[in-house]
Parts: sequence; C-alpha cells; structure tokens
Amino acid sequence: MIEQNDSKPAEVTKVPHRWRNLFTLTSVMVVDNTEGSATSSIFPAIAKSLNLGSSHLGILTAVGKVLSAPLGPFWVWVSTKLDRRNTLILTSVIGGLFGVAAGFSNNWPTLLVCTALMSASVIGAQPIVNAVIADSFDDKERGNATGFLYGAINTLAAFIGPLLAQFTGFTNGWRYAMWSLGGVCALAGLIVAIFFVDPGVGASDAVSLDREAAKKVVKKPTVKEVVSLFRTPTYSIMMVSRLLSGHLLITVFGIQFLVVERGFTNAVASLVMIPFGIGYLAGSLAGGASVKWLDVHFTTHGRVTFIQSIQVLFAIAAFFGTQFNYGDAIWTYGAFWAVMGFAQGCNPPVNRPIVASVVLPELRGQAFAIWLTIFETIGWAVFSIACGNLASIFGIQRIFFWIMVVLLLVNALWLGLLHKTYPHDVAVVQDVLRNRINGK
Repeated sequence: MIEQNDSKPAEVTKVPHRWRNLFTLTSVMVVDNTEGSATSSIFPAIAKSLNLGSSHLGILTAVGKVLSAPLGPFWVWVSTKLDRRNTLILTSVIGGLFGVAAGFSNNWPTLLVCTALMSASVIGAQPIVNAVIADSFDDKERGNATGFLYGAINTLAAFIGPLLAQFTGFTNGWRYAMWSLGGVCALAGLIVAIFFVDPGVGASDAVSLDREAAKKVVKKPTVKEVVSLFRTPTYSIMMVSRLLSGHLLITVFGIQFLVVERGFTNAVASLVMIPFGIGYLAGSLAGGASVKWLDVHFTTHGRVTFIQSIQVLFAIAAFFGTQFNYGDAIWTYGAFWAVMGFAQGCNPPVNRPIVASVVLPELRGQAFAIWLTIFETIGWAVFSIACGNLASIFGIQRIFFWIMVVLLLVNALWLGLLHKTYPHDVAVVQDVLRNRINGK
C-alpha cells in the first residue's frame, strides 16, 4: 500500500499513484457535477417542450437530491463489499443508462423519475472520491489536491453545460443533450476501469510509518462509531453549515433567473456558466494554495477565518450580480458569476480537509456520505423547492437575496464557532492515531 525507499528518510515516502488517481477521479466527479448543471442549463428548453414552469425545476432538483440522501451511505457500504473501484464504475454506468432514458421522456413523471434515478446513481462518487483523496494525500497536501480536483471538475462541468445547451437551438435538442450526458457517464466509468488504483483506507495517515505500524492506523468501524461522528463538535458544525449554504441555488436557478427575469434566451443565458467555471477553477487553485500558507502562519485558525471570508465574498457578489438589472449585457452578469464561482471554488479546498482532519481514517467514507449526500442534499432540496414554489409569487430575484445573500452571511457567523472546536478536535484524532501506533 505504501511506497518505501530504504535509502531515503521516511518522511519523503508518498502514497503511490495519487496524482494519477486524482486526475482519473475527476471524470466521475464531472459526471456528478454536470448532471445537475446540465439539467439546469437546458431546463428552459425542457420546460417549453413539456409545458413546465420554475416550480418543476425546483421539484426536479429536490427529488433527485432527496433520493440521493439514503443512497450516498448505501454506495459507501457497497464499496466495502465490492471495493471502491468497481463501485465507482457501477455508479457511472447506471447513471448513464438513466440519463439516456431521460432523453426519451415524453411527460413530466417519466422525466422526473429518470433524472432522479440518475442523480441517485452518480451521487455515489461524492463520498467515495473524497475519502480516496483523503487516503491519498496527507493533511498538509489535501487542500491543494482538493483544489485541483474541484477546480478541474467544475471547470469542465461549466463548459459542458453551455455546450449541451447549444442543442436547445434545434427541435427537441434537449433530448440530444440528455443522451450526450448519458454517454459522458459511461465514458467516466471506462476511464476509472482503466486507470484507477485504490490506495487503501488510511494510506496517507501511514506514509511515514513502516508497514507493520501502518496496519495499526486503521480498524474496521462499527455502527456505533459512525453514529458517534456527531459527538465531534467540528463535524456537527460543518453539517449544519451545509444547511445554510445558499450558494447552491446559483447553479440550479441561475440560468432560469436570467431567462425568466432578465429576458435572455436559453443559449445566451447559459454562457454565464463559462466565467463561473473559470472563476471556480481560479478559486479552487487559489484556495488550495491559501490554505497551505495559512496552515504555516496561522495553524488551524487560518482555515476557519478563510472559510468564513469566502462566505462573505459570495454574498457580496450575489447581491450585486442578482439584485440589479444590467440590461442585455450578458458579460456583465458573467463577471459577477465569475466572482461567485471563485468564492464557491474556494470552499472544497478548505471544508473537505477540515472534515478529514477531525475524523478517523476508517470513518471518512461514511462521514463524507452523511455530509455530502444527506445534509447537503437536504439543503439542496429545501432551497430548490422553496425557490421553485416561491418564485412564482415573489420572483427569483427576491428569493436569491434572502438565500444567497442573507443566509450566506449567517453561515459565515455560524462557522466562527470552529475557532473554538476545530483545534481541539484535530488534536483528539492525532492522539488516537498515535496511541494505536504505540499499541495503547
């Protein structure tokens, strides 16, 4: 599991295949991110074809996420029986089949069922990939690695969405977009099958140890231990924070907002996702580098201050980008979308390492499953349904103000609690691992 060179000090030992795995896993994560953004990008065309409204977009997003909630932990469980590589292949292939089926939908119920099952399939990649990254890179490198991963997947997703939206210029073009998305899913599974090599659970936590000591780092988790995750204050704070993450709405209703309330065509409105993706890439890379620098100069408090600051930055960009009418200047909106993308891109390089560093190696898969597929899913569902149903009464602009501006500022204040809990919880995990190595 661990490369060991006897002629060099142990500290230079690295987990093998880690960068190859990082780029390989980008493919399945692109599928998970593209599935949601692509559906939102082409929804105006779907709505016209099937006579749907904004409330249907909210339901479409929410049902897929709600169905994904129990299946996130389920896919992690499957990966313990089938192994992580084959599970990632399986989720991609099944998701692709439902994506193709969605393209044949001729009514709202069929579309809803197919897209929901597609979401529930590809969601399995989220917790597994995040656990693999934590197993591949140590705490000092996870910020950069996560930044590269999420920067790449969201940049690709940002371009794929508008590209698929160009199909909407043709009669029933949205169907070709869904079929293409299904093909992307299948391709992702093939890439994993060829290139991915599982590093093993806890590999990064054992890189400086000999092989016998490394075996003591990880043990099989019990159900009681999984439940005990919520007794870790930092983990609980991060879970609640996902319920306050109103920035999720921009990728769901952003294009619908520009079409319905600003008068752009579907194809033109979708162009804002390009600067959003570029901004996300810049934020992911800058976030990873910033976290590494902050760790050196401000220890654990640097991460907390950083994650608070990017919530505020997003709220400011959302306020100026959605609460004022800039006429037909799509690239003016694109500029604000770029800043929102930057702020959103800064999140994964800091929030994933925060969670990974307060959770024992054997519990990370389930920890990420609970966080990303249950709590994040609840947030997606509540925001999507609320926005979809209230938009017809108050308008999307007003909903954006309360959820993407006000709620993000509340989230920044809430995350301030980490200044007290995070340093302590990191020390607890390090003590447990140290005692395991020493046989205590």
